[in-house]
Amino acid sequence: MAILLALIPILPLAGFLFLSIMGGRIPRRMIAFIGAGLIGMAAMLTPIMGLIFLVSPPPGGAIAVTLWEWISTGGLTAAITFRLDALSLVFIFVITLVGFLIHLYSVEFMADDEGYARFFAYMNLFVSSMLILVLADNLLLLYLGWEGVGLCSYLLIGFWYKEPANGYAARKAFIITRIGDTAMIIGLFLLFIHLNTLNIQELMQQAAVKWGQGSSLATWAALLLLGGALGKSAQLPLQTWLPDAMAGPSPVSALIHAATMVTAGVYLIARTHVLFALAPAVQLAVATIGALTLLLAGFSALTQHDLKRVLAYSTISQIGYMFLALGVGAWSAGIFHFMVHAFFKALLFLAGGAVILVLNEEHDIFKMGGLRKKLPVVFWTFLIGSASLAALPLITAGFYSKDQILWFAWSANKGNPWLWAAGLTGAFLTSLYTFRLVFLVFFGESKIQPTHQPGRLMVIPMVILAAFSLLAGFIELPGSMGHIRLFSGLLDTILPTVNMIHGNLPEVFFQVLSAVVSLTGIYLAYLVYLKKPALGDSFNKTRLSNFFYQGWDFDRLYDILFVKPLVWLAEIDKNDFIDIFNSAIARITLWFSSLLSLTQNGKLRWYVMGFAIGIVFILTILMNL
Repeated sequence: MAILLALIPILPLAGFLFLSIMGGRIPRRMIAFIGAGLIGMAAMLTPIMGLIFLVSPPPGGAIAVTLWEWISTGGLTAAITFRLDALSLVFIFVITLVGFLIHLYSVEFMADDEGYARFFAYMNLFVSSMLILVLADNLLLLYLGWEGVGLCSYLLIGFWYKEPANGYAARKAFIITRIGDTAMIIGLFLLFIHLNTLNIQELMQQAAVKWGQGSSLATWAALLLLGGALGKSAQLPLQTWLPDAMAGPSPVSALIHAATMVTAGVYLIARTHVLFALAPAVQLAVATIGALTLLLAGFSALTQHDLKRVLAYSTISQIGYMFLALGVGAWSAGIFHFMVHAFFKALLFLAGGAVILVLNEEHDIFKMGGLRKKLPVVFWTFLIGSASLAALPLITAGFYSKDQILWFAWSANKGNPWLWAAGLTGAFLTSLYTFRLVFLVFFGESKIQPTHQPGRLMVIPMVILAAFSLLAGFIELPGSMGHIRLFSGLLDTILPTVNMIHGNLPEVFFQVLSAVVSLTGIYLAYLVYLKKPALGDSFNKTRLSNFFYQGWDFDRLYDILFVKPLVWLAEIDKNDFIDIFNSAIARITLWFSSLLSLTQNGKLRWYVMGFAIGIVFILTILMNL
């Protein structure tokens, strides 16, 4: 049965290869059948493998299958081996399920696009790369998947490449994430040099034995891996690429934000948790970066006009919550929020994409309005996703996952009141900007009339994701609500349990407080953006609002610190002696080429004469030997 595990990443990879070669020769119906169907087959295989894993737990808590030996040189051995344990099971479940629903939605959404086959080929490769990343049993294979999702993000963000702005957004994403990837590959070199392996399980075992807590080597290794995670997951200070990544089609945005790419950093930190436990300073940095990022992105989301950019900043903020959880040692809480976030964020992007599609590609939320009755299914699914994102208490999955993070930010031995306060403030901002979006898009005066209703292939994925956005939280309930630990109980076999500090305040106090904060944010959004819109208009005209709108001016800061100095140095250096030497070689080559071209004048008698002279020259040499 282990071979079924290998088929999960291989099926979408086969779809990519087939569509890349044959996509231009087969009808669109066949393209859709292959592009979405192979992801669907992988999604069906995942629960089968999960059932096998749960009913008959394998020895060592993992199922592994080796396809072939990939590299064996200089002491480095790496195989194409896929390993399924509790952590990778959660990730492949989300990747294949959400990925399939997005592909199904894309069949209709991209139906009229001229790059139909190219789109599904890239999307299949994207899913395959992410599956390779989370199933890899060694960091070298993981890095192959890591770079694969980076390549696919570039191709899909710039999918509509005829627009220069889209190409710029793709290059920006590619270059900024390369900064983190460079740090990560240096970290892999450091690990291999000192531990002589890149097998993840062996690495964690040897690191725990050879490196003590606070070891400088463990600190540097964790710090370099954190650099890679910051780039892929768009956390401070490498977060600027993600809002611009909205240049791609809406299904691409859903896939990047929900099931692939930005969650790779969360997986990397969780998978190498031993290194971070050995480097407490770096683990604190993870929590601090997460707390700062969720606040920064929350304020920025509050001022955006583009529907997809609001959701993009929301993703940055929610990944910040996951980093916060990992940083305080609440490993399973971070992964739980990853799963729940995947459902409601994919739903929001798909429902938002439907709105944009039927409004003739209008993105400005201030030009929308009154769509509640005109697009009822889209409205209700978007509302459910928004409620889960805003952590509406008791009835949404987002409440249970976010509440768990806030509780551990306060009560875990690596948590502190400042981290908790940042998370609580972020929760208020989340409910405020989320329902600002709901009220501006679906309520109030109708400004643009929808051209049509979304079809079934777009509606069905949204309805399924809406159900998960409501129900997925009930597999992990706190002690005050039944103490169900199905999710954390599964992950406790692979991740450490959180160490708690027993304080005077009960958990229910924090649950009530977070519920009040969420409801207050929703009410304030209703008051400012629906009941008294003049209040929102006055804030939008302030300099502070513009500062938040520009993403806290990080792009301008980086332009001043890095881009302009680099361009200035390049201008100075462009005519140095090396360029002169190379230019001289080029000019000499061109001169000889021009001489040789004189012999190619098209006159037969010149060719015959040259042939005769050559023969005479050869015979003369032979006679003198």
